[in-house]
Amino acid sequence: MDTACELTNSSGTAAAAPSRQRLDGTLLKSIAAGDKFAMQVLFQRHSVRVYRFVLRLIGNESLAEEIVSEVFLNVWRQAGTFEAKSEVTTWLLAIARHKAVSALRRRSETQLDDGRAATIADPSDDAETVLDREDRSKIIRKCLTQLSPSHREIIDLVYYHEKSVDEVAQIVGAPKSTVKTRMFYARSHMAKLLRGAGLHES
Repeated sequence: MDTACELTNSSGTAAAAPSRQRLDGTLLKSIAAGDKFAMQVLFQRHSVRVYRFVLRLIGNESLAEEIVSEVFLNVWRQAGTFEAKSEVTTWLLAIARHKAVSALRRRSETQLDDGRAATIADPSDDAETVLDREDRSKIIRKCLTQLSPSHREIIDLVYYHEKSVDEVAQIVGAPKSTVKTRMFYARSHMAKLLRGAGLHES
């Protein structure tokens, strides 16, 4: 679905990904050795992205902030356990999802607030990215809220966080075949919603 790709990613170009991954890996090694500055840098690089992801899942700003704090506290304590079998961001989102799901189980009802999540500034956004996203963000957010939670989660991970099927499977704890099926139906449903809202595939 070409239109879905317009869910603009906020992490830069694919060519820069290996460099970002190496930096994240280096930061984690330093954190494992007790480097507080490295912890601050990792937090600055990824806290907004993790917060957006959690907020889309649970719809509560204060709880999302608490969960982000818990995620990075876990990172500080467990950085030495990271085995580099996945990207650092995949590891962070898996921790965040686990904590968000646990929080949801403790609550009787939840309310999604994608609008606030998407309007929070990401330090890695440049002016062009922001302008491009603003044109469609309102319609896209409305369409996202009409997806089921499991489909919304897949769209969020694939298009906002640029995760592969393997990485999504690690994060959500489901077989790759299940992820592929959810992605197919999520993309199909999202395409229909976007076309209905006036956004057509290019």
